[in-house]
Amino acid sequence: MKQDNTLPPKVTILHGGIGPERDVSLASGKALAEALQLHYPVDLLDLNKAELPPELDPHETVIFSVIHGTFGEDGSLQKMLENKGFAYAGSDSAASLLCMNKGKAKQVVGEMGVRGAEDFYFQDPSAVEPAEIVASLGADVILKPTDQGSSVALFVLHGEDELRDALAKLSPGNWMIERRIMGREFTVGVLGDMAMGIVEVIPQGGVYDYDRKYTPGSTEYKFPAILPLHLEEKIKQLAMQSFSACGCRDFARVDFIVCADGHPHFLEINTLPGLTATSLLPKSASCSGYDFPGLVKRLVTPAIERFSQLSLQPAA
Repeated sequence: MKQDNTLPPKVTILHGGIGPERDVSLASGKALAEALQLHYPVDLLDLNKAELPPELDPHETVIFSVIHGTFGEDGSLQKMLENKGFAYAGSDSAASLLCMNKGKAKQVVGEMGVRGAEDFYFQDPSAVEPAEIVASLGADVILKPTDQGSSVALFVLHGEDELRDALAKLSPGNWMIERRIMGREFTVGVLGDMAMGIVEVIPQGGVYDYDRKYTPGSTEYKFPAILPLHLEEKIKQLAMQSFSACGCRDFARVDFIVCADGHPHFLEINTLPGLTATSLLPKSASCSGYDFPGLVKRLVTPAIERFSQLSLQPAA
């Protein structure tokens, strides 16, 4: 049945998922539903399988997924939605797949002149020679998966012995080692064709890992970040270049490290960032005048517009 165009469409929020970021996703979904129901009829569905609920109808609802990481952010869910004809919020399957792979995203933005840290990629930890890595990248390195978010399984290491010990704990998979850039960490939200406010992230101990992301009081945030105007403009410019180069749409969050000489280094693009009222994207948006309900309405608006265009098309 087609949606009555005189009524606002229903928004179905998908949260939960099957990956290690499930708890974060559940929190995002609940916060998003509370805010969006001020504007639209809302359904909140907890997905615990890598499949779409069969009762969903692309003629009746817009989809807003906040399933972070595995399945929800790697293009798999987006491809299912596209194949079924759904209008949905956020980047499409190709951009989602690209940005989920930190190495490939770094390569793409690097071709556009956005610099990132030197790195090394591997799948078999036993085949990595720590002495060669230290000789190439330096003694201070970051070890992390290429295809997980929320700093899952992130190691901050110094020297061959620490690197060797960390590698011994890993299972085969998609991994990367980066030269550690010492500096200040910033993130900036992108909304459509606009970079919003810059947030400085100041974790206790200097490492923004999973615990410091989600343990209250363990990280300080400054928003808007205190920066020289030229550096603020540069970070926003690089964020927009990265967003465009990776083919993102609607919204995203782009992370950088700025080293002591003032050069920003790209870390990653998060196409489905956390969406609780205290998450980084809402912090960035607050610098541009958005409260949380206003932000989430703005986030779903392009999908509502795509839904309206689809509903105007004649039936096949």
